This record gives sequence, structure tokens and C-alpha cells, in this order.
Amino acid sequence: MSLRLLAKTMAAETLCRTGADRLWSGPTAQRALVLGYHQVVEDVRNAGPSIPAMVISTAMLERQLEWVGRHFRFASLDELALQLESGGAGERPLAAVTFDDGYRDVYEHALPLLRRMGIPGAVFVVTDFVGTDRLMMHDRVHLLVTRLLAESPSARARLIGRLGGTAPVPALAQIERQRPRDAFPVMRALLESARSARLEQLVAMLAQAGEWDEEPSSELRVLDWDMVHTMHRAGFTIGSHTATHALLTLEAPDRVRQELSGSRKRLEDELGAPVRHLAYPDGRFDGAVVDVVAEAGYRFAYTICRHRDRRHPLLSVPRRLLWENSCRDSAGRFSPSLMRGLVRGVFDSFSRCRQDHRAASVPRPQRATA
Repeated sequence: MSLRLLAKTMAAETLCRTGADRLWSGPTAQRALVLGYHQVVEDVRNAGPSIPAMVISTAMLERQLEWVGRHFRFASLDELALQLESGGAGERPLAAVTFDDGYRDVYEHALPLLRRMGIPGAVFVVTDFVGTDRLMMHDRVHLLVTRLLAESPSARARLIGRLGGTAPVPALAQIERQRPRDAFPVMRALLESARSARLEQLVAMLAQAGEWDEEPSSELRVLDWDMVHTMHRAGFTIGSHTATHALLTLEAPDRVRQELSGSRKRLEDELGAPVRHLAYPDGRFDGAVVDVVAEAGYRFAYTICRHRDRRHPLLSVPRRLLWENSCRDSAGRFSPSLMRGLVRGVFDSFSRCRQDHRAASVPRPQRATA
């Protein structure tokens, strides 16, 4: 990985010095940038059970925002979205800062930082979890798989065997075949394997088979409603991240409607203000999902890839998800060249979108475990 990172750093610096990185920028990238983050902590070494690719330190966040501020004008999500809607462009391109999931550390660390820097922000909350001690499904799965990987090979085999006798769990079976170095690929495979109701069963079975308690973790706490109200009064845009963080492309149409309409209504009831923005969990959307998003009354929705729905381009606005190591060079320092390359999409050509964005008229394939 160090050699790969060194090559990436050298390529970014060469492209930026020669100006060749501009070849990757489309017209939208020139006038609007939406940044996406998750957890914000003081020190990533003390992030506990958090998923590493979802964590950034306050120091690194400040460095990234300082760079963005030299090239863009920070705007609220509402202002940026309205510019996208009008198709116009100001003297300087706009940038908006967003946070997914509604972790409490965004209130504790990001809000003070953005206030000090004079930067507007937005947070997409998972409404059924606000004010509770419940862990979101991706955190639960990551915790359980991490514990499973810590077991001896024979213990892992026994646990997987016990689960396999009840239901096939191919994502867990790959632990024996491939022995991944971390929990992330297994977590992703599990989340992509079934609808929410089925995942609840699988996770409960996994916890029971390993006799593990799913106790709340302080690092994974989410906002309560008082915090949401405070952020709203402070000028933060509050958007929906659905009701339960279900991956919408895996769910039945009725569940998708419930996730979208229920979350928006809850937020509007709490805030006494219209809610127009949605972030797709894991950035996942297809034509059928976009139709329901439009039906639910959202005007703007945000993804994590570059694909746009031609019928509803404002319901498939791309974002740049960043974290602690996303623009660190091979020496572990913040790299302006890597940051510039990420913003301009230089590295997009080397990473294929893993999603199926086909229109609603195209039948979805049947999933064996759904």
C-alpha cells in the first residue's frame, strides 16, 4: 500500500504541476463541490470501534477546508442547490460541507470548528435513531465482524458453521476462504446481501452464536433532538438520511416510501421547517428509487458517485466523500496535490462504480438472500 500511495502522490503532483488535472474536470465540477464526511474526532487513534474510512480528525478537517476555501466560496447547501437548479454560476465556484448519519461528534467537534471558520454546514440524520442508544446497522455489522475476526480460526469456523445451518451467509464464509485483514470488506458484503429485515435476523444470529453483547459505544453515539435543534438554529441545513439507513436499492417499494416519507415528515414536525435535502445511504440509488424520492417531495438528493439520473439530475447530485487518509501523502502529511486531484476527479477513472443505476423500467435482478 505504501508503494501504491507513493505512486498516487507522485502522479497527483505531476498532474497538478503541469495543469493536466484540468482535463478531468467537467463543467459541474467547476461551479459546485459538495463534500461529504461522517465522524469527526479529536484524534483518530482514539476513535474506538469506528469504521476507519468514516473518521476524520479536527486537524485534518481544518486542513482540507482551508484548501477548499482558497479555491471555492463556501455556501449553505440551500444556496449551492439553488445555483445548481438555476444552472447559473457566480464569480467563484461554490462548495458545501455535509455530514452523514448524524453522529454526536459532529455536534461536539465539527460544529465549533465550522463556526470558528465561518463555514455553513449540513447534516443528514437517520431519524429513527436520533435520541436513542441504538447502533446503526453498518456499525453493528462492523463491530460483530471485527469480533469474529479476533476469534481463533477454529472458533470462526464453528460460528460460521452454526449460522450456515440456519441460513446461507456467503459474506461470512469468505472469512475462512480469503481471511481478510480487516472487517470492512466483510461488512460491505453483508450489508449488500439482504434487505433490512433479513439483515436484522442475520446480525442477531451472529451476536447470539458468538455470545456477544451489543452494548452501545460512546464513540458511535448519535445526535439527540436538542442537538439537532441547536444545529438548525446555528444555520446548519438538516436533511434526511432516511428513517433507518436502509440501502434503498435493496428494499421493496413500500419500504422505500416509508423510509423516505416517514423521515421527511419527522424532521419537518420537529423543526417546523421544510426539509428538501436527502442523502442516499451508501450513496445507493437507481431509477426506481429516484422516482420515489421525487414522489416524497425532496428537491435535492446526493450520491457518492458521478452518475446522474437524466430525468432527475437534482436528485442525483454527486459528492466527494473524504476522511482522514483520503489526501495524506506517503509521508503521512496533508497533500494539496492529492486534495486537488480528488476534487477534480483525477482518480475517478481508476475506480469503477459498483452500483446498478438502471432506470425504473428495467427489472431489478432477483437476489438469492433478499
